[in-house]
Amino acid sequence: MKKDAKEIKKFVKEGYGRVAARGTTCCSSSSCCGSVNKAQDVSFAVGYSDQEMKEVPEGANLGLGCGNPVALASLKEGEVVLDLGSGAGFDAFLAAQRVGQNGRVIGVDMTPEMLEKARANAEKGGYENVEFRLGEIEKLLIEDSSIDVIISNCVINLSPDKETVFKEAFRVLKTGGRLMVSDLVLTKKLPDPIKESVEAYVGCLAGAIMKDDYLKFITMAGFQDVKVVSQASYPVDAMFENFEAAKDAVLSIKVLAFKK
Repeated sequence: MKKDAKEIKKFVKEGYGRVAARGTTCCSSSSCCGSVNKAQDVSFAVGYSDQEMKEVPEGANLGLGCGNPVALASLKEGEVVLDLGSGAGFDAFLAAQRVGQNGRVIGVDMTPEMLEKARANAEKGGYENVEFRLGEIEKLLIEDSSIDVIISNCVINLSPDKETVFKEAFRVLKTGGRLMVSDLVLTKKLPDPIKESVEAYVGCLAGAIMKDDYLKFITMAGFQDVKVVSQASYPVDAMFENFEAAKDAVLSIKVLAFKK
């Protein structure tokens, strides 16, 4: 049965609330749920260095990303960064170190448990230039043209209204600002069992759309110089039992775009 936007958000919020409570990464099946070491393995595989994983407070890295947007965003001292779907704060903390005390990082997440965890991590790590706000990425409580850089890591695909997400991102960016996202997209349609799976939504899969449509939404929002910086096949068939039909259907991509 097809789920509406409200249902999807409810399932995603509940699923990531459980992940926050456990403090461990989890895809969909129990075999994917792991420890801190599992989170580190996942993060290393998608582009984080050992040094970056050591830079953040313990518990900030839950291994939920599909790329490293901070590494590709070329952050500069004094910039204001917005992290869409900030989770426990991993990327926000890395960004905070790069923009320095003259810069600022705002993390937005709709899951209260993640927000609580991120704020605790910020206090533990002594991050004074980071704040975390409860909210939805389709309705950002952020002023127009106030952000230098937007990052996001495997979150926008979870939204049932990606077009609005990119419009909101464009609205809050300053002229000359840039968007750097890591996300999952499709090269072909997913089998119905995955599309209809609540667990697959929480595993960042069932909400993914075709690559061309994803890039079109970014362009339609007003962004220019939209570029896929890198892409790689994502091993869906290894994550979900009996989903061999999804092999090579999902890509992990990193996209850079500008507001001019």
